[in-house]
Amino acid sequence: MAQHSIKGVFTPPEDYRVAVLYKVTPTISEYITHAEVDKKGNFEIPLDSTVTKGMYRIVYAIPEEDYNFDIIYNKKEDISLTFNSETGLKILSSSENKLMSSYTNSMSMITHSINNYYRDKSEDTLALVSIFKTQREAQKGFEDLAKNTIALAFIKANKPYIPKHYEDVETYSKNVKTHYFDHVNFTNKTLQSSNFLNERMVNYVFGVVTDSINREANYKENINVFCEAMKEAPIQIKRTLLVDLWEQMRDLNYEKTANYISDTYLINIAKKLNDTALVDGLTLYRNISIGKVAPDFAFDVEKDGVKRSKKLSELTGVKNYILVFWNSTCAHCLDEIPQLEAFIKDKKKEDITVIAIGLEDSPEYWNRVVKRLPDFIHVYGAGYWDNDIGNSYGVTATPSYFVLDKDKHIVAKPDDIDVLKLYFESQKNKEKNKASQK
Repeated sequence: MAQHSIKGVFTPPEDYRVAVLYKVTPTISEYITHAEVDKKGNFEIPLDSTVTKGMYRIVYAIPEEDYNFDIIYNKKEDISLTFNSETGLKILSSSENKLMSSYTNSMSMITHSINNYYRDKSEDTLALVSIFKTQREAQKGFEDLAKNTIALAFIKANKPYIPKHYEDVETYSKNVKTHYFDHVNFTNKTLQSSNFLNERMVNYVFGVVTDSINREANYKENINVFCEAMKEAPIQIKRTLLVDLWEQMRDLNYEKTANYISDTYLINIAKKLNDTALVDGLTLYRNISIGKVAPDFAFDVEKDGVKRSKKLSELTGVKNYILVFWNSTCAHCLDEIPQLEAFIKDKKKEDITVIAIGLEDSPEYWNRVVKRLPDFIHVYGAGYWDNDIGNSYGVTATPSYFVLDKDKHIVAKPDDIDVLKLYFESQKNKEKNKASQK
């Protein structure tokens, strides 16, 4: 028999098919049940007596880590909500979830008033002190209302920096940054069982930027502050948060910052957890980052009918090398590889040399195709995705490109043939500008 239920409406309804419910704990998300979304966007999830109170997550699309929202279930009441892809979550019933929503909205309005005061450069200092007083009273009021609820952990952790006296904008901004994590308890299991700590981390690292020119240096500084703030957190929580931050830096192509996270913090954590897969993944990413010497490999070259082994590191006399990982039956490859050949056709051999590594299951078809590409150095990569050369470059898709300088440092990793052409065009323009300046 169902004790309570979660009812909701998704809009626009055609964008949704299912609502999946998970119980969230500090270490895992446990699948509970799911409900189909009907043509009008309605869904209902019954909660029986075995469903315990705590933090829950509703996933509504794939990838799950991007398309979800958290709710509190206190085992005392039904939950009713609406969710819109643009406006987000709205709680219709559930006193505890509505309390959280009301707190967030109220504190947001007060913060907006503070920002307006400083933006307008008002000289009415008493007005600002009055806003701070309202903020302080609101915080205490919501903490009192939330006593003996799950919501209290979030309300206390969200407590902002509130001055007791007037502060100019520079002093206030500095203090907000300094005290950002004052009330965040990284050992609290309720906070660990939600998106809160992750959101707090992301908002600080990416949001508290004081130097837009040296953005990555600013990120590193913020990462150090964050890691100091969570020093008492369990090691598994540290791993989860820093892996997510590392992935965001990787996806944004902030390679130096991603490597800083792994080298300074994450690899040590992974080693303590005996997580060799994470250590290997972080190390591989670092080894193929821009500026690193490309992983070396051997291949056979034929001259005058005689084959002999040569290494990438032994090649000399060329300004740039293009490594392209491809497959002779890959449609994208068969579209781009001829374009690459056409691109280098009018280039001097001492300017660009292409080394094409064919990741293949068998050599028969590859042998026929490469005869139509005489301007490349061809390397047969047996095993397809389980090839040592491809693995050393982290190749997970074909074609994949790496541009090296004369000393085999990785200088670019173009996404496709068009980006590769743009890279060389930009380098050409830079050389022209240097020449004209001389």
